[in-house]
Amino acid sequence: MEEVTKPNAGNSRETVADNQANSTSKKIQKLFHHLDPTNPPEVCPIRDVLSPVSDKWCVLIMIFLGGHQKLRFNALKKNVYGISSKMLTERLKTLERDGYVQREVFAEVPVRVEYQLTPFGYEYLEKLLDLMQWIDAKMPEVIKNRKGYWEIKH
Repeated sequence: MEEVTKPNAGNSRETVADNQANSTSKKIQKLFHHLDPTNPPEVCPIRDVLSPVSDKWCVLIMIFLGGHQKLRFNALKKNVYGISSKMLTERLKTLERDGYVQREVFAEVPVRVEYQLTPFGYEYLEKLLDLMQWIDAKMPEVIKNRKGYWEIKH
């Protein structure tokens, strides 16, 4: 990657990477200014909210629900390849608890249950899709970095 420099207020030159690092540092300080790094809290609000919805199963569930108006349990299980019924049930309960997914039960025999994203769930999915687009664009670089890493290590 070519390093681009630009003049700053002083006489030194600042690279784009320096500027990004400074901008990122400011954002982190703004988000975490109230935390004491020598005494971290037991409950981290960001980790508490992000962790349940960012594992591989929840991400896949969110994507498939976002691509359909509503899905029944077995349709989700078929689409989310490799997930067990127990894991799907646990993840759906978590997503419902936190407001990402709405569960609707129909009084039929046998009972029919459908799942769909809530407006809050769609809002999260939009952010997730932004990240996925970035990942898709950066995948060749990641593969190149992995190959370089293994060449150095072995």
